[in-house]
Amino acid sequence: MRINRYLASCGVGSRRACDSLVEQGRVTLNGRTAKIGDAVDPDKDQVLLEGHPVARENLVYLLLNKPRNVLCTNHDPDGRRTIHDILPPMGERVYHAGRLDRNSEGLLMVTNDGDLANLLTHPRHSFTKEYEVTLERPLTEVEVGRVLEGVMNEGEHLGAVSCRPAGPPGGYLVELSEGRNRHIRRMFDTLGVAVRRLRRIRIGPLTIAGLGPGEWRHLRADEVERLFRLGSA
Repeated sequence: MRINRYLASCGVGSRRACDSLVEQGRVTLNGRTAKIGDAVDPDKDQVLLEGHPVARENLVYLLLNKPRNVLCTNHDPDGRRTIHDILPPMGERVYHAGRLDRNSEGLLMVTNDGDLANLLTHPRHSFTKEYEVTLERPLTEVEVGRVLEGVMNEGEHLGAVSCRPAGPPGGYLVELSEGRNRHIRRMFDTLGVAVRRLRRIRIGPLTIAGLGPGEWRHLRADEVERLFRLGSA
């Protein structure tokens, strides 16, 4: 892996910040001053930052079913419940890849692997996300068409890949190829239709099956490998 990615995986900072450290000559690789773009074999090479060894953090990949009224943040100054009140104690610093607002629920990836987080959240990659949405009333055919074509809200184009009825009247499965801030709620607000419930049930190939509200699990190695493979396709 590139030296900036290696340093970032050790918790030194963002890859941009790590590039800056390398440019300043503060990083050595196997006894020589490191250069931007150097490749690092974590099992063989020695990397020092200002003379001190840096080691990779254990990579953590958790899939959480976030309940309602839980915040996607590391700390809330008002003392409200956050995802870190649900997750197990960990020695590594972990972050949510993407987010769900307080009143939304469902699947959330939590990891300290910045490369995977980027794969899951950047729109150029092919990970779609699926949501169960309960609206205050059923949509008309015209409104479904507008959802698929996309609507403008606060200068942003908000649309869905698919929107099909599911469950009782007003229930829909909505698939997104990208997720802007409060994407679904804002999209339906533009149509004048209130969202009663919003639950993410799928992220790429990962589904909510087997996870109750507030439950989490570690991703298997083959699941992580599949995510990287699909994201690089």
